[in-house]
Amino acid sequence: MSLDVTPELLDTAQRGEIDDAAFVDCIRTSLPYAWEMISGLVARLQVDGGDFADNHTPPPDEQARGQLLRVLASDSMRGTLERYFGVKLAFQNCHRVAVFPTGDSEAYRRFVTPREQILNQSPELRDC
Repeated sequence: MSLDVTPELLDTAQRGEIDDAAFVDCIRTSLPYAWEMISGLVARLQVDGGDFADNHTPPPDEQARGQLLRVLASDSMRGTLERYFGVKLAFQNCHRVAVFPTGDSEAYRRFVTPREQILNQSPELRDC
């Protein structure tokens, strides 16, 4: 299961749409490693500036890795976090999460190319 959904949130969803704030809170509490990773990168981008901020440290365990995969593979979770933080998210391998300012920047277009994906490979990451 990807998210720990409270009975109240489930009831709200069964009655109609839920707002981003409620969904963000569900993501934050259900996937704490992924939340900390992404929110930390957003803070780093805001403080340091630059074209983007990214992570190069592998997750400490499979549970943390799974959290990253779930949050970034889900269109609804990814889109909600992009709106909430006002960034564009990108992902390579099992842990290289990057946050970009919104818009279609050259840095983002380069990061998501097949070339960059190939260059980001290593034998240690083969089974990540």
